[in-house]
Amino acid sequence: MRSEIIKSFFVLMMLVAAVATVNVRVNAQTILDDVIDIADELLDETVDEKDSPAVIQSRMPSEESLHEGTWLQWVHSYTYGRAYRDSLDPTWVAMTRALVNSEKVHIIAYNSVEVKRIKNLLTRANISLTNVDFVIKRTDDVWVRDNGPIFVYDNNNNLKITDWGFNGWGFDTPYRSDDKVPGVVSNYLEMPKVDLNSIILEGGAIEVDGQGVMMATRSSTIQNGRNENMTQTQFENALTTNLGVTKFIWLNGGFGGDEDITDMHIDGFARFAHNNTIVTMNNAGLQYWLLSTADRNTLNAATNINGVPYSFVRLPLTANNVRTTDGRNLGFKGSYVNYYSANTVVLMPTYNDPNDSVALNQLQQLYPNKTVIGIDVRNLYENGGMVHCVTQQQPAAIQ
Repeated sequence: MRSEIIKSFFVLMMLVAAVATVNVRVNAQTILDDVIDIADELLDETVDEKDSPAVIQSRMPSEESLHEGTWLQWVHSYTYGRAYRDSLDPTWVAMTRALVNSEKVHIIAYNSVEVKRIKNLLTRANISLTNVDFVIKRTDDVWVRDNGPIFVYDNNNNLKITDWGFNGWGFDTPYRSDDKVPGVVSNYLEMPKVDLNSIILEGGAIEVDGQGVMMATRSSTIQNGRNENMTQTQFENALTTNLGVTKFIWLNGGFGGDEDITDMHIDGFARFAHNNTIVTMNNAGLQYWLLSTADRNTLNAATNINGVPYSFVRLPLTANNVRTTDGRNLGFKGSYVNYYSANTVVLMPTYNDPNDSVALNQLQQLYPNKTVIGIDVRNLYENGGMVHCVTQQQPAAIQ
């Protein structure tokens, strides 16, 4: 139908042009009125096509669902140099150590030289490689949460990969190699892939409870170089279709500039737990994190898919400004909310701070059947991220 409207529209436009240039005894105003009517019809149909109710084709499970494994994108020296690599290697070794007895660890390595180097690091740390495998893929950086595959179940409970676009958080950093990671993972796993590269979506920008609810900030999803050609409804429809989300808890967020190139990813300050709980900060912490009063009110009033208010666990910020391992003061406090829940362990960011133990005890109470393990992220935090930012879960297949 839409193609017929477009054809009619251009035919009539040609007639109008003829009226303007040739002495034809035709009522030009009548033709113009017809053109306007058809243009309106075309516009209405275009809106209907883009904003029509979405049909769920797949669903993203919660992070707490059973994992087959965890994906890590190992740090290298080819983009930001050897000092960058050497400062972050210990964090990746610590994450691998914590995860190998919980599930498989899939490591994306820049090249075969890096595979050998990483194996040596793990072997020297007495970490078994039995549960570890390697995929060789050139990458720009380490943020697999944002550029990596997002795994979903289709309506027949078969796993597939959604391959969304990644543009370096609104063209702030190199990204072209990272953007290709989901396709490489799809080929490696021989798993079907849905090509959604026309839509920018960073994994850390969304938080799902597995029951159809999503939290996100507009600033990191439909603003600041992401999807600015889409309406919020169009963006929601894409998430409904491909992630099974039907209820959206929208915060405005804010432009982060050089201090936060993610433009306020949700996973830095608010997470779902157990389908009925939001893990976040107290109001003073959220204010320190630069959430507006309106956003704090929206978050604190959040309800689940059935309209029932969530329970809240409120973790502290670090007591002090974070210092790197070589003692440099970063000038701001750290968040513990950016943890990662694996099958038998929870990886929590630590900062050599008095509040490390406070937050760890709170998370241990929240996850009594898992062991909460602290991962030193001080050097990683200097570069804008924590544990959740550099991990990506692969759900287990449903038998």
